[in-house]
Amino acid sequence: MRLGAQISTAGGLFKAFERGHDVGCDSIMIFTKSNRQWKAKLLQDDDIQKFRAKDEEFADIHPVAIHASYLINIGSPEEELWEKSYQALKVEVERADALGIPLLTFHPGAHMKAGEEVGLENISRALRRLLRETDGSDTVVCLETTAGTGTTLGYRFEHLAYLLQHGHEGSQSDRLGICLDTCHIYAAGYDIRTPDSYRRTMEEFDTVVGLDEIKCFHINDSKYDLGKRGDRHAHIGEGAIGLEGFANFVNDPRWSEHPAHLETPKKEETDDGEEIEMDPVNLAALRKLIR
Repeated sequence: MRLGAQISTAGGLFKAFERGHDVGCDSIMIFTKSNRQWKAKLLQDDDIQKFRAKDEEFADIHPVAIHASYLINIGSPEEELWEKSYQALKVEVERADALGIPLLTFHPGAHMKAGEEVGLENISRALRRLLRETDGSDTVVCLETTAGTGTTLGYRFEHLAYLLQHGHEGSQSDRLGICLDTCHIYAAGYDIRTPDSYRRTMEEFDTVVGLDEIKCFHINDSKYDLGKRGDRHAHIGEGAIGLEGFANFVNDPRWSEHPAHLETPKKEETDDGEEIEMDPVNLAALRKLIR
């Protein structure tokens, strides 16, 4: 796996490369705008040029991925929120394309008590429109597996299969993919803790969705137990999944070139008040598992 982390872009998108290098990333994931706001400051030519220059300078850090805003909900039955979410997602794709970023991950959405069938069709409708209106983009839009909290969709492999099947028209299927989040699938009820349970889960994913649809990973331990459908990330080996679960992923040759990004807490305080940067600690824990 190309191991990395979600990296801050404070002070400029281009600064993520050096920060990623400093903590030992093979790949990085960034937000290109505030993940908690609808509005996005327009990318200027200078922003794009600086980012692309650093992308070339740090060529060993690849690929770069974007995480879209958490506010987006194209599963919504409320037309105003659906349209606002759709436009925000389209802007994310346009920004990724301008920066030359190949992967964009987003949370599929929540049906808000309208029912799963309604929510899945709303998401599919948005994806079809998105691929039409961003035709020519090279960015792959990745549906993230979810934990199934509340009315969120994407916690069952069948949801993902439906969206991949119905979210495109004609030959555009190669612009959709899956981001598999280890914390989320575990909390949703898919066991990955042992070699046997990992094998069974991957076989089920392959049967229902297809392993070739996985384009990237979010690699997080879980504070919730199996099937509890809660979304809280823990440091590698310190949650309910445990180290053996992550050894299954990092030693699977099928994922050797897939980016896998940490979304674990950035800092922890020791008993004597010292703050520790945790990305290097978690990356080291993952690499130590490689046989």
